[in-house]
Amino acid sequence: MTRVVVLGSGYAGCAAVQSLEAELDESDTEVVWVSKEPYHLVLHEVHRYIRNPGVRDHITVPVEEVKSDETTFVHAAVTGLDVEDRTVELDGAENLDYDYAVVCLGSQTAFFDVDGLREYGHTVKSLDDARRIREELRVAAREGTSDDPAQVVVGGAGLTGIQVAGEIAAWRDERDAPVDVHLLDEEDEIFAGHDHEFQGAIRNQLEAHDVDIETETAISSVDEETVHLDGADDRSYDVLVWAGGVTGQDALSDADVEKDHNRAYADATLKTSDERVFAIGDAALMHQDDENGPLTEGALWETVVNPDTDDVPPPTAEAAWEAGKHLGENVARDAEGRELAHWVYTNKGTLVSIGDAAVAHEVLGIPINTFGGPAARNIKRAISARWLGTVSSWRRAARAWPEM
Repeated sequence: MTRVVVLGSGYAGCAAVQSLEAELDESDTEVVWVSKEPYHLVLHEVHRYIRNPGVRDHITVPVEEVKSDETTFVHAAVTGLDVEDRTVELDGAENLDYDYAVVCLGSQTAFFDVDGLREYGHTVKSLDDARRIREELRVAAREGTSDDPAQVVVGGAGLTGIQVAGEIAAWRDERDAPVDVHLLDEEDEIFAGHDHEFQGAIRNQLEAHDVDIETETAISSVDEETVHLDGADDRSYDVLVWAGGVTGQDALSDADVEKDHNRAYADATLKTSDERVFAIGDAALMHQDDENGPLTEGALWETVVNPDTDDVPPPTAEAAWEAGKHLGENVARDAEGRELAHWVYTNKGTLVSIGDAAVAHEVLGIPINTFGGPAARNIKRAISARWLGTVSSWRRAARAWPEM
């Protein structure tokens, strides 16, 4: 019997498991799913927990709702991948042998060796992270006054930093709490690399929520009370959130596959440099040669490009979901000795929430380039509901709709 082991329960992992179950339904194959959490976390909505802990039941989906009865679930943390022996090393369970490994371990926060940042900065990668931010925010707000408000600093003005800053500002406004919110980024613009109109609309929403934005501002070090900045005055803080970058998981550090910062290179077939290991989602860097063929040394290509539109897959739930859906077909093809199919990402648009508002950009099928208002808000809700309906049930999606 062929054993396929899927590592991780994020968007890519869930989509991969369901895709494998569909493609391998009648084959002599065992699917084993490994995760350190017994649930799937809807990570792009985890910032909402800061304002409303009641969303927990909506953004955590038990693995039993995702997988079929035939798939075996192993509740354990992955600590290593031995590609020579084809073994997944686990903490909390016996190591697993595999015929194929699918790496969907996601990413972890990168601290870039900034002194004190790991020790004092809150990350936003789990429910516990959001809970700790909420608790510290409440304490800081109680101690603040109108003359001396609590200072919240969010480092990193990418998607996560923007949404967290907006959510904290909305929390403050609902309670009329004495809190100032600052969003810092070392780039010269927020949401760097995106369309200028989109960036401007996001900035307008943040400023409408009274978020202070400071670009070209890099954090050089952090201590218990102060954020030290390059070329700017030091900043006292009560709550510090760091969302300034990601890197791969430590579990891949010793894995003998081509990788960079513990993220495995994968070609357009989603296969890595090892013939029995696939990688998707934030755990992967896409890489192919000029002919969309197998991996070749020096053929680095960090994203799969759609030749018709030049779109590239962002590090989002949508891209991981699409890759996961393609994964099952290619594992089945490989097991049968057939040629693998190539995955090309199609950008369906980007949506960012700022408190209860949202900004949408280049949404597939809508002729307006960038827009906000109820339309953007409901589209963002619909995307989350569609994911919940697909990965779990439409009943769960309907219950979650008001909170998304």
